[in-house]
Amino acid sequence: MTVDRQRHRPTFAAALPLAFAAIGWLTAPLLAQAPTRSGKAVYDVHCVECHGTTGAGDGPAAMLLRPHPRDFTKGRYKIRSTDSGSVPSDDDLIRTIRRGLPGTAMPAFDRVLADADVRAVVGFLKSLSPQFATPAKVVAVGAEVPGSPDSMGRGQLVYDRLQCSKCHGTDGRGAGAVATEFTDDWNQPLRAADLTEPWTFHGGATARDIYLRLRTGMSGTPMPSFADAASDRDMWDLANYVTSLGRKPVWSMTAAEVEQFYARDQAAAKANPVKRGEYLVNTLGCVQCHSSYDEQERIRPGTRLAGGLLIRIEPFGDFTTGNLTSDKETGLGNWTDDEIKRVITRGTLRDGTRLLPFPMDWASFSTMTPDDLDAIVKYLRTVPPVSNKLTTVKWRPLPLYMWGKFKMLILGIDPPIAFLPTPASANGGGR
Repeated sequence: MTVDRQRHRPTFAAALPLAFAAIGWLTAPLLAQAPTRSGKAVYDVHCVECHGTTGAGDGPAAMLLRPHPRDFTKGRYKIRSTDSGSVPSDDDLIRTIRRGLPGTAMPAFDRVLADADVRAVVGFLKSLSPQFATPAKVVAVGAEVPGSPDSMGRGQLVYDRLQCSKCHGTDGRGAGAVATEFTDDWNQPLRAADLTEPWTFHGGATARDIYLRLRTGMSGTPMPSFADAASDRDMWDLANYVTSLGRKPVWSMTAAEVEQFYARDQAAAKANPVKRGEYLVNTLGCVQCHSSYDEQERIRPGTRLAGGLLIRIEPFGDFTTGNLTSDKETGLGNWTDDEIKRVITRGTLRDGTRLLPFPMDWASFSTMTPDDLDAIVKYLRTVPPVSNKLTTVKWRPLPLYMWGKFKMLILGIDPPIAFLPTPASANGGGR
């Protein structure tokens, strides 16, 4: 089956950064011979999909990514070696581009971009914000305190004194936290880091990396600098304590440990089904299809999960994705739990209409556990109502349908699928 990616990229955009990284080892031998490009040219090829044409963090993939892509126009960066409120240094930007940001969609470009291209795109990024007119103020890193039981013990006391548990929990993974979910300066959702999973730390997981986050803060987020609240040694001890919280990753566990880990994970999911449902809705791609897009292939504000994406499937017809919000007139507000589950697992709408097995992959979803189905329904019940009235499916006339089926079954030509933006003044064309 082929897909018209030129007409609508958001469904696939979130995978593009990883694709660039995956082909890096193929392109690395050619980088030395590559001609020098302007920073904007590099940006337009590798960065615009997530960060947008103007660098405002509003590219086609932006609404699908958590954390949200950086808005370069503000000059506020989380991962820096500079004072709180300062712009990052060139070395900071170069390091981020080369190494990527673990736990995010930002990949490492060290084997994709030549050194000259990295420096060129850094220059272009700096041109997007007037904040770079003020020179970066690199912090003076104090003498490192070696990790030891004594240092970690002191660090635990610092953890308590600075009240880190209010966001990260007493165990580093949220237990007893006052709040673990926040919004950043751009009103985008943000979660406190799980300190037991160091491979997800955006700026790196070494004691020095953690020390810098404590020393400089993370601009644009609730994570402050502790330079005025703790001594240099305190911050090193705290960094050493945080490194001690890291658990064994799944890929290093024994079979018995994996079984125990997922048993705990399932217990946590049962204890908080709404959170589990939100995770499933986001990871299964529901947002990508059940939202409306503008001509720049960005999700229209206020249409997340409200449906409206027009999908043209040859030779069958035009279909519009449904409204999954809790609106009682146009969404799922008056649907029963069983009716919602029937659509997910059998592809049968409330009026008995049967959906095709693509792009709504109900055949795969039919293997979901009852607990996960319950979690999805419970989460969808919490989605604020959005009124978005959708019209009926537009089926192809019989002659065109038969010709399309002949091409597909006899001539072996895969039917194309086109994802089309919906005009702001129009509703969708189906359920």
